[in-house]
Amino acid sequence: MADNLDDDDYGYDESLPEPTYGHRSLPRDGLDMHLPSEQKPRILLMGLRRSGKSSIQKVVFHKMSPNETPFLESTTKIIKSDISHSSFVQFQIWDFPGQLDFFDPTFDANAIFGDCGALVYVIDAQDEYGEALNKLHQTVVQAHKVNPKISFEVFIHKVDGLSDDGKIETQRDMQQAMDILSENDKDEAHLSFYLTSIYDHSIFEAFSKVIQKLIPQLPTLENLLDILVSNCHMEKAFLIDVASKIYVATDPSPVADMQTYELCSDMIDVVVDISSIYGVRDDDPNQAAYDENTQSLIRINNGTILYMREVNRYLALVALIREDAWDRLGLHFNPGL
Repeated sequence: MADNLDDDDYGYDESLPEPTYGHRSLPRDGLDMHLPSEQKPRILLMGLRRSGKSSIQKVVFHKMSPNETPFLESTTKIIKSDISHSSFVQFQIWDFPGQLDFFDPTFDANAIFGDCGALVYVIDAQDEYGEALNKLHQTVVQAHKVNPKISFEVFIHKVDGLSDDGKIETQRDMQQAMDILSENDKDEAHLSFYLTSIYDHSIFEAFSKVIQKLIPQLPTLENLLDILVSNCHMEKAFLIDVASKIYVATDPSPVADMQTYELCSDMIDVVVDISSIYGVRDDDPNQAAYDENTQSLIRINNGTILYMREVNRYLALVALIREDAWDRLGLHFNPGL
């Protein structure tokens, strides 16, 4: 920011609480690969007032129930949060208040956009979005001029109140409107659009795709998962951050539907919750419900098996396998990525 802005103009949450797994906090020693804050990719969370920016951050990274978000106060200053769930999920989120005019001459665009990895712009799909699209276009033009490497992500948010046809129509209208607004731009930036809601897993899937673009090791992780899926005859495999349920990587085959990811994400909660009740000894207060021995297999009624295995203290491998393929293999996997 410009030198004439005081630190009081920021609300800084130096780090989120330690990720907990089954009501136990895991220590940070041992495999600690956390980066200093200034070296972490920065994600800017922008949008008009009441578009749902703060609710998204609270639900995804603070484990707040979606039903509690209507009671959140409006953001009045820039809130900076440090996310350090694992060696892969490390970044800063800057949550901008909707009423802030960051194109005012007193603001330094280089300080805002210069080190930015991704800009997430949230638009309320249930409100008139003409003003939001104009503001989005201005933001993209300014940010792209400062930093052409920024990844621009548009969350068409609160779509839980729309029908399936309404969702498709809204996304099409917004994309067409942005095409018209940007047709005279010299350097056109690429925008990715996502339909999101905090009341289902769409917001987690969208944020997963945003964060994957900031992970330098993503091609290697995808290649390793592809090898695992091919050799073990899996249908699909996800590498999921246990704390946030964001998937860090998946094999290159397309995700058939959101329910596939939702099943895999929910399995982690089921396993950790059961382990915290039945798998932790009362006489060992340091024992965690999620550790190197954590693995589980669930047979579901469509002939598919859900298989989960701990990879390290922060990550879990969750895979879908056809029951007949599992029976032929008859072995335990070793997903040492």
